[in-house]
Amino acid sequence: MGKRSRERWYDSVPSVLFTALGLALATLAVVAFVNPWPSALLIRALFERGAAQTVAEMEPYVPRSGVDARRDISYGDAGSDTTLDVFTPAGESTPLTTVVWIHGGAWISGDKSNVDPYLQLLASHGYAAVGLNYTISPETTYPTALTQLNDALGFLVEHAAEYGIDPESIVLAGDSAGSQYASQLATMVTNPAYAERVGIAPKLTADQLRAVILNCGIYDVRGIPNAPGIGGWGFRVALWSYLGEKDWSDTAGGRDMSTIEYVTADFPTTWISGGNGDPLTNSQSKPLAKKLAGLGVEVTSVFYPEDESPALPHEYQFHLNFAKARSALQSTVDFLDTVSARTKNSD
Repeated sequence: MGKRSRERWYDSVPSVLFTALGLALATLAVVAFVNPWPSALLIRALFERGAAQTVAEMEPYVPRSGVDARRDISYGDAGSDTTLDVFTPAGESTPLTTVVWIHGGAWISGDKSNVDPYLQLLASHGYAAVGLNYTISPETTYPTALTQLNDALGFLVEHAAEYGIDPESIVLAGDSAGSQYASQLATMVTNPAYAERVGIAPKLTADQLRAVILNCGIYDVRGIPNAPGIGGWGFRVALWSYLGEKDWSDTAGGRDMSTIEYVTADFPTTWISGGNGDPLTNSQSKPLAKKLAGLGVEVTSVFYPEDESPALPHEYQFHLNFAKARSALQSTVDFLDTVSARTKNSD
């Protein structure tokens, strides 16, 4: 190969690579337009990285003794997707008020291990605490996860004696998308017309469901189709993945997810919170708290001034380096103490 040929060959490489890269990006853009998978998996990767960092931040606060853990208990037939963890005070033999926690992750990411440190903290205060796995999207679509979570509640009631659970004193809890699930399950339990609408028979009774704990959740998806910015895009991708339709707002699931429309005066006593730096607080958590209080539901709201510094981000309750996160944990424990005392008095 002569000098001139070599020059032509080298000169052509950048152009070829640029063309190939452009075609690849164009192909990816087309795929992402017609299929939620590429964007959903990108969002998942980012969320998983953040979740790992948050778990590491919680670890120093976890008690080194005094809590018994039973992990990866199967409650269904979907492998690790249908498993749960149970944490109880060490050596405790009496049935306990039980917090059943549904992890967040925008319906497309997350794992029960993300909340294990927090559940161990709750168990150290005298409660049984259960973390649930469920199948995330886009690997499956609505209502698979909701059905699985409902089945998990049935499993816990059926095996209550085995795991130190008081089946007459269940507290549903969640964070972010997990709060949406918790609010939906609680609405199904307390509003028979809504359960019929969703098409899932609740495995808990209203008497068994004593309270709800909601952190940084989503309770009204009606405004998300027009939500601006990267956050709005992310929610639209997540809901496309979860509900299985790009125009998800017209699906049955899209209509049923806005639990703020279906809660009634029979909704359980509720602890609800969100940080002042979380855009979901003003648009989701505060409106639900107001709606429940207006219905006569007993609500413990933990919100903060707009100028709270440092600003408390989405999922602030897990960032235990914040003094306000530690005080929110104490408020949660105080709430559980009240719920547990009422259960004992009613027996």
